[in-house]
Amino acid sequence: MQSWYHIIPKNTGISSYVWIIFCLLPFFFIFRSSSVIEITIGIFVILLFFLSYRLSFISNSKMVYLWVSIEMAISIVMTILFGYVYFALFLAFFIGSIENKAGFLSLYIVHLTTTIAGTVIIFFTHDDTLLPQLPFIFICVLGVALLPFTIRYRNKQHRLEQQLQSANEKISQLMVIEERERIARDLHDTLGQKLSMIGLKSDLARKLIPVKPDAAINEIHDIRQTARTALKEVREMVSNMRGARLEDELIRVQQILQAAEMEFRLEGSPQLENTPLLAENVLSMCLKEAVTNIVKHSQASWCRVLVEQSPTEVLIQVEDNGNGIPEGTTSFQGHGLQGMRERLEFVNGTLEIHSSHGTTLNIRVPNVIQQTEQEGSV
Repeated sequence: MQSWYHIIPKNTGISSYVWIIFCLLPFFFIFRSSSVIEITIGIFVILLFFLSYRLSFISNSKMVYLWVSIEMAISIVMTILFGYVYFALFLAFFIGSIENKAGFLSLYIVHLTTTIAGTVIIFFTHDDTLLPQLPFIFICVLGVALLPFTIRYRNKQHRLEQQLQSANEKISQLMVIEERERIARDLHDTLGQKLSMIGLKSDLARKLIPVKPDAAINEIHDIRQTARTALKEVREMVSNMRGARLEDELIRVQQILQAAEMEFRLEGSPQLENTPLLAENVLSMCLKEAVTNIVKHSQASWCRVLVEQSPTEVLIQVEDNGNGIPEGTTSFQGHGLQGMRERLEFVNGTLEIHSSHGTTLNIRVPNVIQQTEQEGSV
């Protein structure tokens, strides 16, 4: 449902300007009347219709049917007395927003029947004045017949999309929890036993030093070897935990944009050379956050991603042709921008934002050459 102050229906497939015309047209029909009394009654009826229409959005389920009945009566009065049939479109939209199936079908049948009946009556009473409007009246009646089902199925699709999004978010959270538990198990299995052994052998070596120095030295060698083995296993485990590669993230980004029916443009090569895995992970997370913002907030039709690596830095530029960042939003507040900046600061990176006829994000990370790690003796 809309907020109480929304008179113009949304998500109908009809421009808001058309609805504004429908709001103003009844006054034109009213002022064509020659009688002051008719004009006064007409203005009162129009205001009463919009008041009832507004109250129908904020009333409980029982009162909704009362307000809709009043709106139907007003629509019939305006149709028969003044030849204005277009209030029926407002009613058609609201009826399509009713979730209860029985209530929807009942109001739909009554509204369609009364609209057709009122239209037939005015053709016998105002045939000379309504002939120029005949195509528009036909479109209006067709809208009364089809618009409620369109709105109903569109609302249903919107609810299903929200449920799907919630389910995907829950799955993502469960995957994160599962990954954390797996890492915890691996660390426990890798380090727990060996650290316990180191602790026991340390206590034993301390007790043997005064009485059996040679045996204490052997225990210390065992402690050293156990520590080296544990360090090696931890390094292997960490190296196996692959982070998000930029090349893989770009594939997921393309899939997200295609699902949102946005054109994806890639410039440059996503294969980075001599870039530390940590820096590449940060770039991948920032790219994912930027594209998620575009899909959720920008209403853009295309997104361009530029990947450029120079001797001094790696630049990822994300550009869209959407509505830009709203005025009043500071540089790093909202839309996940603060989190992106904090991640980049961790690797000495920067984030630049330009918002004009769309939004452009420049994500920069210093191109630190990754040195081959030399394993020293412990």
